[in-house]
Amino acid sequence: MANAQIRSPSVAIIGAGMTGILMAIRLREAGISDITILEKAEKVGGTWRENTYPGVACDVPAHMYTYSFRANPQWSNRFAHGDEIQGYFEQVAREQGLSEQIRFNEALEQCHYRDGKWHLTTSKDAQLVVDFVVSATGILHHPAYPDIPGLESFGGDSWHTARWNHDVDLSGKRVGIIGTGSTACQVISEISETDCDLTVFQRTAQWVVSVPDKEYSEAEKTRLSRDPSRLALLRRRYAFVLRNTFSKAVTGSKLPHLLVSWLAKRNLRKNVRDPELRAKLTPDYPVGCKRLIISSRFYEAMQRDNVHLETTAINNISEQGVVTVDGITHELDVLILATGFKPFDFMRPMDLRGRDGVTIDEAWEKKVQAYRSICIPGFPNFFLMLGPNSPIGNYSVIAMSEVQTDYVLKLIDLWRSGELPTVEATEDAKQRYNAYLKAGMGKTVWVRGCQSWYLDADGDPAMWPYSWEQWVHEHEVPVLDDFVHQPPAEVEPLRPAA
Repeated sequence: MANAQIRSPSVAIIGAGMTGILMAIRLREAGISDITILEKAEKVGGTWRENTYPGVACDVPAHMYTYSFRANPQWSNRFAHGDEIQGYFEQVAREQGLSEQIRFNEALEQCHYRDGKWHLTTSKDAQLVVDFVVSATGILHHPAYPDIPGLESFGGDSWHTARWNHDVDLSGKRVGIIGTGSTACQVISEISETDCDLTVFQRTAQWVVSVPDKEYSEAEKTRLSRDPSRLALLRRRYAFVLRNTFSKAVTGSKLPHLLVSWLAKRNLRKNVRDPELRAKLTPDYPVGCKRLIISSRFYEAMQRDNVHLETTAINNISEQGVVTVDGITHELDVLILATGFKPFDFMRPMDLRGRDGVTIDEAWEKKVQAYRSICIPGFPNFFLMLGPNSPIGNYSVIAMSEVQTDYVLKLIDLWRSGELPTVEATEDAKQRYNAYLKAGMGKTVWVRGCQSWYLDADGDPAMWPYSWEQWVHEHEVPVLDDFVHQPPAEVEPLRPAA
């Protein structure tokens, strides 16, 4: 088709985190310049902007937690700290000149599809009309607060880890932390080294694998800077190890699961000396059923004299502290909630309405599902990045976003050339895709009896049950038959006379 016939779309990107930055860069490389990025906060960064708790770091090796086109030889640690990751995304955004296209401190409040376009209203009451909307709002960005009676009655300082209060000095304080997931383990490992008195309230023990957090010297950084091939090799090695150990261990490969299970159990047995404490820290579910924690510091932290593990269930929160079901009040000055996020909210509470005014809540009333994690029937030209059943878990989310971004660009190209009048997966394609996902879940570790944020309200894992290689392969070429080929009528069709 001649270039004169290629349509040039307007695109709105919601969020200037890792995926939003990536999408803007890729769109411009594809010759699409009419791009608006709406960011609710004052700067880019997403997860790494919002999570500033002590000890925050990525549990994926830093040299593979970068864009494929922008390596970073300057990481200080194998597991990069949050401030360095935030700095990396800010630097990439500057280098790419994205600041002029990002509208900071402006959230998207309404997103309605009508007359073949998306009509947007922002928190500043600005109006936009665009062809495509890309929701790059991320997965874990709506803090989940525990449903514990009396939570609001606590008389001391209290906050969620994603809303860390840096004005409060924990030194000399009686601190309680609810939760033992990945974030909690990082916080506990860090603040246990202060002179606070720390009580950890554990509902569920976690499996932990120890991987040393290597520090890179300036000489090593210089060598990596001068030799891009060495840097690329390091990235490939980390990716190979993760794909063939952790990723395969949770999706049904027997030998990788045996290896990872042995590593986790050996770590606990070797590094927790007290048999009573070790018993409390021993999970009652298979390794990998919940997100595996990567930490070389957690068990050491839990054995410090100023750290106390409380496994008795919480009854309520009082003004003085946490009251357990045995009637004991654990008096506290500070209460920290490491209780995770709401993983199924995605772009909500945005007022998102597709064709015929159908809301996203109505579309997802029975089940939060999408076609290939990205396309929602009834919401034409709308892409949900890192949606349900993306392969989230002990692998680089950046790699996932790059695969999805390339796939979205191929779909937009089909629209530009006129092969697809709109980009909208059919309901049948969505149902078949999710049946395919469900068929693969039986061999995964996520269905083996534990409760985790991976599971939806029906207890089904919102994960990818097959290999990483298979996921990449299935996003290489869009299946045209899975998409609507005739634009649905925007008005009620004429009916024959009686």
